[in-house]
Amino acid sequence: MNALLIFALAAAVFGTSTLSGIFGMAGGLVLLWILLLLLPVEAAIAVHGAIQVIANGARAVLAREHIAWKSLATIVCGLALAALVLLAVDYQPNVLVVYFVIGLMPALVWIPKHWLGLDAAKPHHALLCGFLSGGLNLTVGVSGPTTDVFFIRTEMDRRAVIATKAATQVVSHAAKVVFYAGAVASFDAAEWMAIAIAAPFAVAGTRLGAAILHRMSNLQFRFWTRWIVTAIGLVYLVQGILLVV
Repeated sequence: MNALLIFALAAAVFGTSTLSGIFGMAGGLVLLWILLLLLPVEAAIAVHGAIQVIANGARAVLAREHIAWKSLATIVCGLALAALVLLAVDYQPNVLVVYFVIGLMPALVWIPKHWLGLDAAKPHHALLCGFLSGGLNLTVGVSGPTTDVFFIRTEMDRRAVIATKAATQVVSHAAKVVFYAGAVASFDAAEWMAIAIAAPFAVAGTRLGAAILHRMSNLQFRFWTRWIVTAIGLVYLVQGILLVV
């Protein structure tokens, strides 16, 4: 990466970390889309994982008193099961699949509550959340809308939602870096430098997003989450369609 691309990446990380600091996931969707334009799919997912560990880690630390630890532990167990399945089948990512799967994910947040009624506060739902969202994070790089299905309908306060999802994503993105260790091993000095430069921007964006979140109501939070994630999903779908045609 040249200096201009590194600067652009740092700016993108700041903006998307701010977005994630507010809504808990939308920024990660945007960041992966940018990385897929710059890097091969495995490298993009791995770099995304490294940056998101930092961004989500900062958010989890800032809101650590709000984390629902029992739900988090159960979600991580589900993630571990998904990782074992993917390792067993020797899964390899495909960029076209990534675009279409992520593009369709936002449809999940529009499913009426009485159809599914999923709640990450319930142990068996939390295990399913970890398996599905963790598996998707490993296969296509993000899983925010899938995770949100288990959180947007919960009775948790919005701060608990953000904190628990952030802690979940720290583990999930770290697993993604390990899962794509081959791509990580091929990083050159410029790519490692880009990640190092982007790190403080991820923390700064997370702090700004947290400050904005505290000014929002629970109703505003849930309303804007749905619409923003849906708009991002449409961008992914268009990108996938353009690759096909």
